[in-house]
Amino acid sequence: MKQTKGLEGDKMSIIKFEFNPKVGIDNPALTLTEDTDGEGVGEPRFYLLTKETTETFGFCLHEELVCPGHIIRQIEIGGVAQRRGLQDGDRLLQVNGHFVDHMDHLRVVQKIKASGNQVLLAVLDGDSYEAAKSLGRDLSQMLPDDIRPRLCHVTRDKSGFGFSVSCPEGTKGTFQLSVLQDGPADRAGVPPGSWLLELNGDSVKSYSHTQLTRKLKQSGNKVTLLVASSAVEEFYRLRGLRVTAALADTSRLPFKVRELHLVKGPAGYGFLLKEDDCSSGGVGQFLWDVDAGLPAERAGMKEGDRVLAVNGESIEGLDHEQTVDRIRAHEDQVTLLVIDPAADEFYHSIGLSPLQFFEDSDPASGSCTPSLPSRSGSPALCDVEVGPKGPMSWLMAAANSIEIIQVLVVEWSWPGHLLVVNPA
Repeated sequence: MKQTKGLEGDKMSIIKFEFNPKVGIDNPALTLTEDTDGEGVGEPRFYLLTKETTETFGFCLHEELVCPGHIIRQIEIGGVAQRRGLQDGDRLLQVNGHFVDHMDHLRVVQKIKASGNQVLLAVLDGDSYEAAKSLGRDLSQMLPDDIRPRLCHVTRDKSGFGFSVSCPEGTKGTFQLSVLQDGPADRAGVPPGSWLLELNGDSVKSYSHTQLTRKLKQSGNKVTLLVASSAVEEFYRLRGLRVTAALADTSRLPFKVRELHLVKGPAGYGFLLKEDDCSSGGVGQFLWDVDAGLPAERAGMKEGDRVLAVNGESIEGLDHEQTVDRIRAHEDQVTLLVIDPAADEFYHSIGLSPLQFFEDSDPASGSCTPSLPSRSGSPALCDVEVGPKGPMSWLMAAANSIEIIQVLVVEWSWPGHLLVVNPA
């Protein structure tokens, strides 16, 4: 069994850092790794990775024949992952609060890519992972049930928003919500006794009670709240992690990204694609002239929808011709992710990409999990130059410049050839 560097033979409790509240999010995750059962199984570690738009998270995610699980590899020296404390050989268990060990590798890759510039990962060191598997332990039981805050959109009725706010006298940024049963906030999914973290996309950390009251009055008839239960708030606080909307459960929001699967008919798909200005100030690709009775309308397409992704790939940054080429890549069918104008405006107002919260069904668990639709990879026959470390070293070398990859070896023809499926 491969040992994780720096942990060989160490069965003592390991504390990765001492929490400094002034530093907050820049700390690595708090890690208490204890060999409590005498079988060498440690505890999961949590890391909140935040990067710039031009950066990567600084690691690759591998699926390897000889090692089970989704494996952290190729950690970039000085990169985000290394600075936070991820280690080569760690097994990925959870992405943004969703258990992923049982998931198809490509879906896990897509979940991380869809997270944008921030992602919360739960990992287990390689030795502990293999020990837990050999003992038949359920890895999902090693993780908290629900560590996600909740994003709720509340519409005022004649009685108001249906919640009141309490705050310890003389403090700022600490607001607990009392929720009126069957009122607007309750119907929007705000949990009673939860803590308010953001109002309309802005942190309330620096607000006094008076300032918060003023902001609520200025919000008109609708407010968007990021809230967390006491258990969720404590989970992040003890680990020195800041709760953000990018990690939120959005299942109760009225705004959804929609997936449309179109099969071309004799008269085509039945829609036109038009480039136009977005509410965010950029340029987007919009759907117009949806013909009645044709595949586009039957799939649920509406005029004015904006296209977010084609066949599982985001079209952000593509121009009109490039998007059309993506749609035409498969002659007789296409899968689109689209969003209507009201939902588009909402996500822009809170500064988040709607692709982060696209949900499709997870057949293994029966739950809904954010993910982009899968692309089908095509097998390819690749010539391999065997290096001094052997033929498998090629797989690692090939990943050097890629943020997250999957290379699944489905046939080995020795010497010199690999038949691989690479969905990236």
